[in-house]
This record gives sequence, structure tokens and C-alpha cells, in this order.
Amino acid sequence: MTWSLFDTYGRRKYLNTAEIHSMLQAAQNQSDSVHAFCRLLAETGCRISEALATTRSRVDASTGQVAFECLKKRRRGIFRVVPISIPLANLLLSLPSEDPDAPLWSWCRMTGYRRICELLAIARIRGPQATPKGLRHGFAVASLGAGVPLNLLQRWLGHADIRTTSIYASASGPEERAIAERVWRHFAVPPRRNGRSRSQHAPTTNWTLHQAL
Repeated sequence: MTWSLFDTYGRRKYLNTAEIHSMLQAAQNQSDSVHAFCRLLAETGCRISEALATTRSRVDASTGQVAFECLKKRRRGIFRVVPISIPLANLLLSLPSEDPDAPLWSWCRMTGYRRICELLAIARIRGPQATPKGLRHGFAVASLGAGVPLNLLQRWLGHADIRTTSIYASASGPEERAIAERVWRHFAVPPRRNGRSRSQHAPTTNWTLHQAL
């Protein structure tokens, strides 16, 4: 069965850009390790396990890149390189670590999961989207809305099949809304005056939907 961006009640399972922004603001008031972890997931859409496996040696501040080991592959040693902002790269490299090849976080996966859920609660974000997976979905939806090509997003997310990535295109992005708003303008009703709409004072010309469009 194909998964969906919406649950059985029609509620979205991805964080929108405003919610991600609120969560990142909440993360700034936390420790550097929590802030960096949250921001890494938000900027790359990586999985929790991939973030927790990140080491200093896999972060390149000169180019603004991080290499994630694709842990879902059947064999180890397969990496994908994802761009990150220079401020995030510097934040990651500022975390205390004596061994450049040791993970930047000593947390288990459940601890990483709880850290994100705690930040979402601080930001007062509730619903089926308020999960680490919702953050990954939100990154994907925002990327497509910003014009990122589908095949590039597939590589960033580490999907083996581009059909999995294409599901994110079902979310309504800014371009789709802009098109819809051009349609809504045909149905615009003048503001009410003294409790009555303008259509009650003056006759309007008959038109059909076909003529309007």
C-alpha cells in the first residue's frame, strides 16, 4: 500500500514552513548539541539514524556539505553528499569531539526522537505532523515548492526509487496556490456595506464559468 502525506482523517503529516521556522527558533534557546541536531534534520531532511552517525570528518565547512552514510542500504560504506548552510557546518564543527571519526552525538535513536518532539512541543506544534518524520516530510515538500528538481531531491533524501520522492509533489505548494488564486479572483465578491453585499444594490452582468476562465 502506498503511503500518503495525509492520515485517514485528511490531516497532513508534514510540517509546513511556518512550523519548521517556529521549531528552529525554539531550538536556538537549547544547548548547541540540541540546536545543531534539530537544524541538521531541518536543513537536510535526513533520518534520525543518519544524523546520529554524523562525524566531524564528514562535515566540510569550506564547501558547505555533509556526507551521510545510507544506513538503509544492504551494505555499509555507501554515502550521499547533501548541501548545508555554512553557519550549520560551523555549528556542527564547534561541537566537542576528540575523535574526528566518532559520532557528534552519543545519543541513542530514541533520545534523538525525544529531542525533536520536545522542541515541537515548546513551539506549540501539535497534530500528526509533529514528529521527526514530519520534519523530513516538511523538508521534502518545501524543497519541491522552492523548485528543487525531483531527481535532486531523491538523492538528498536517499530514496532508491524516484516514485517514493514523487509522492511529495501531491502537497499543495506556493506555485499551485498562485494558480488557484487566479481562479478565485473570478469569484471575488465585493465587501459588504451596512450589512448588505453590493450585489443587493446593483445588478450584475450574467456570466458563465466558461466565459470567466
